[in-house]
Amino acid sequence: MENNRNFFITIALSVLILTLWQVFYMNPRIEAQRETAQIEAERNQAVQAPQPGTPPVAGTPDAAGDIPGAPAAAPAVPGGGQGAPVAATRPAALAANQRIPVDTPRIAGSINLAGGRIDDLILKDYRLTVEPNSANIELLNPSAMPDGYYAEVGYVADAQAGSVPSAQTVWTAEPGQTLTPSTPVTLTYTNDAGLTFTRTIAVDNDYMFTVSDAVANSGSAPVAVTNYGRIQRIGTPKIQGIYVLHEGLIGVTGEEGLQEIDYSQLAESKQITPGKSSDGWLGITDKYWAVALVPSGRAPFQPRYAYFDDNNTVRYQADFSMDPISVAPGQTETIETRIFAGAKETAKIDAYEESLGIRNFDLLIDWGWFYFITKPMFYLIDYLFRLLGNFGLAILATTVVVKAVFFPLANKSYKSMANMKMVQPKLLEIREKYADDKMKQQQAMMELYKTEKINPLAGCWPILIQIPVFFALYKVLYVTIEMRHAPFFGWIRDLSAPDPTSLFNLFGLLPYDVPSFLMIGIWPLIMGVTMFLQMRMNPTPPDPTQAMIFNWMPVIFTFMLATFPAGLVIYWAWNNTLSIIQQGVIMKRQGAKIELWDNLIGLFKKKPTPAE
Repeated sequence: MENNRNFFITIALSVLILTLWQVFYMNPRIEAQRETAQIEAERNQAVQAPQPGTPPVAGTPDAAGDIPGAPAAAPAVPGGGQGAPVAATRPAALAANQRIPVDTPRIAGSINLAGGRIDDLILKDYRLTVEPNSANIELLNPSAMPDGYYAEVGYVADAQAGSVPSAQTVWTAEPGQTLTPSTPVTLTYTNDAGLTFTRTIAVDNDYMFTVSDAVANSGSAPVAVTNYGRIQRIGTPKIQGIYVLHEGLIGVTGEEGLQEIDYSQLAESKQITPGKSSDGWLGITDKYWAVALVPSGRAPFQPRYAYFDDNNTVRYQADFSMDPISVAPGQTETIETRIFAGAKETAKIDAYEESLGIRNFDLLIDWGWFYFITKPMFYLIDYLFRLLGNFGLAILATTVVVKAVFFPLANKSYKSMANMKMVQPKLLEIREKYADDKMKQQQAMMELYKTEKINPLAGCWPILIQIPVFFALYKVLYVTIEMRHAPFFGWIRDLSAPDPTSLFNLFGLLPYDVPSFLMIGIWPLIMGVTMFLQMRMNPTPPDPTQAMIFNWMPVIFTFMLATFPAGLVIYWAWNNTLSIIQQGVIMKRQGAKIELWDNLIGLFKKKPTPAE
């Protein structure tokens, strides 16, 4: 029974790891290399800029047909046949329009006076790679670029209201303005129907913009205006392609709650329209960055996720349109929209949810199905990081905390395993006595377990406990930006990326690169050794097949985990080490023999031949 139990545990664990391997197969080998390659590829596609002052035409990303809530006179989808827009380099695209600089402690960029768009945003605190001179992350780009990505707030109205601010509107601004946390900027636009729009744009010290539009009616009749907001992304971005991570369009609105829409899903559906909502948010998320709209709560709004494909220009859009707001003659109405554009830092996201009352804004970070484990796991690691000053040390300390929490259960399990070893002679007698009667053999074994008060399945608990903890830690390491480019010691400069060394070039001593499947670094080897020693704490199974599986399991795990984040491999190695110490102490107290040394010595002994 003991051997069968070990065999089944091994098979179950093998299946689990193989499943994880399959699920995470697309996990990047080195995060920094992938991001750099992506940016360089996109930059290489850029060509010359359009001439300044060239108006947008139907069928381009600036066409009005993309605007939600547009009146019936405007097409729902831009017409074709006009030719694709000219792709521009970033400097040329920025120079094509008048702009207001943006400068805060954490972001830099500019606001485009054409449409009042936020379409130029650079994150000061984040770079493409771990190198200190690496380029900063460019989050938002003008629409003239092949990877255009921007946020825009505007209006639609009937003919009685005249022309209202939209994608083509050029706002008026006082010269010399710069948007900072302490100096909001003001834009104005007056149409021929007596409507004056005064837009005030403010930004905090982090990533939240506030767009406040005061709509003043100096005409003789009331008018109704419909506020809209949209985030548009041009081209299909490169994504991680991992099952455990959502990248694409996202929102929390109405009764539907959280909606996660993949790019491929939206391309197939063309348009997804949830029910109306009075609160919530929607936008587009990447692994570490996001842009989200938070509509005003003064009127219900209609969220929408749309896909456009015209003139060989693919675009994805998250937008909303509010119910019309009436502005009486001589009156002024104010409409406020918030725009989040930045890094998905847990503390900041949580603070925005609490201080601004944004419903479930923390779901902008993909905590996954095990939210109730993953997020507390992050908080624990983050607390220990602030205490110890290193995320690697925080992971080691977290392992100790988890071990302490489950210490009673693990102790009970190891005691049961020790007792199982002590009754091994009696089990062998039962097997020999009832060798030809398996039913009586099983009955006698169960009676022995009952008499000795042993639970033969108790040894499964440490493994079952480790699975959700392993998964939660994987999610924390993989999806939280706090772990991005977080160093440990020595050669580990990014705990969220695999160990960059390899046994097959002597860890960098030999001057050549090795294929990705041979990137077996130092920490994966340490993990494999600790797993090997842990398995050698138990007697070698008498069955040759089981013994072979036990011998090869550490090797298989070493290759599989070599492509996982280094932080996870460090956790596994440290957890194995603590388990070896804990199991050894308990076995010694129980008087059970520790098989480790005998098993290790047995590896080097000459095996007797059948003739001997």
